[in-house]
Amino acid sequence: MQVVSSHQQVPVYAIEPDGLTGNRRFKMYNFEGSLPDQSELLIPHRKSHYLIVFIRNASGTRQWIDMEPYILQDNTIYFSSPPNIIVKEEFKQLWSTGIAFTGEFLSFQENAALSQLPIIQNPHNCHELLLTKEDVNFVEEMITKLNAEYRRPGEWQQQMLTAYLTVLLTYLSRLYNEQFSHEGPSTEKLLLKRFQEKINAHYRELHEVSEYASQLNMSAGHLSEVVKVQSGKPAIKHIHDRLIMEARRLLFHTNNSLKEISFDLGFTDASYFNRFFKRETGITPADYRASIRKMSY
Repeated sequence: MQVVSSHQQVPVYAIEPDGLTGNRRFKMYNFEGSLPDQSELLIPHRKSHYLIVFIRNASGTRQWIDMEPYILQDNTIYFSSPPNIIVKEEFKQLWSTGIAFTGEFLSFQENAALSQLPIIQNPHNCHELLLTKEDVNFVEEMITKLNAEYRRPGEWQQQMLTAYLTVLLTYLSRLYNEQFSHEGPSTEKLLLKRFQEKINAHYRELHEVSEYASQLNMSAGHLSEVVKVQSGKPAIKHIHDRLIMEARRLLFHTNNSLKEISFDLGFTDASYFNRFFKRETGITPADYRASIRKMSY
C-alpha cells in the first residue's frame, strides 16, 4: 500500500496506453463491476487529459470534481478536463465506460473544431449530464461503435475514432446547452463557489459557518440561506463533507494515529473527532481504516 504525505502536491495522471493500441492520446475504459484504482482512491489528483464517463451503475459512489461532491447516478455522463481536481472517495463497484483523450488529440487538424464544443469548454463549470432513455440509447450506440474501432487497429482507426467521437461530443454538447445554458454566473452561484474555495483552503482550522461568513464579509444567516438554495444542502454540511473526505484519505493512505489525524484536521479532542466521524459516516475511524484496507488487499 502506498503511504503518502498528508500535504503532498496534487499529482497529475497521464493516459497509460494498454497493450491493445499503445495509444497515448486516446483510450477506452470499460468497467463491469470493477473497483476503482487503489492508487487514485482518496488522492486529490488531476488528469492530463479530458475524460468522458458514462455511468451505468455506480452503487451510490461519491466523487469530487473541483471540491464539489457528486453522488454518481446511474445512466449519467460525468466529464472533466485537465485543470479539474478529482477525488474518488469511495471503494465501490462501477459499471461504466470512460473515453479519455488528450489536448494533443483534439489539436489534430481534423479534430480542431472539437476543442470549441461546450462539453470541452465547459463554460458553466458543470460536470454532470442527466440522460433520458433516448439519450442513453444514443450514447450506448456510440460507445459500442467506439469500442469496436478501438479494438481494430489499422490505418483507418484514427479517422473512425474521430468520426464517432465527433458525433458523441456534439450530441453531448447539445445536451450541455439544454441543461446549463440558462445558468448564468449569478451572484449567488459565485458566492457558493467562493464558499467552497474557502472551505478547501481553510477546512483544517475553520469548522463553523460563522467563521467562513466572516471571511466572506457577510452574516452567517445570509451565507447559510444562499448556500442552501444554490446547493440543496446546509452550509455546515459542505464543511463536514470536506473534513470527512480528508479524514478518509488520511486513514487510508497514512499510518498516522487517530489522535494525530484528529489534530491535523483541527480537532482539539480526539474523542470528539471519533464521535464526529461516526455521526457523519455511521462507522468509527478505526473501523473504517480496518475495513477499507482489508478491501484493498
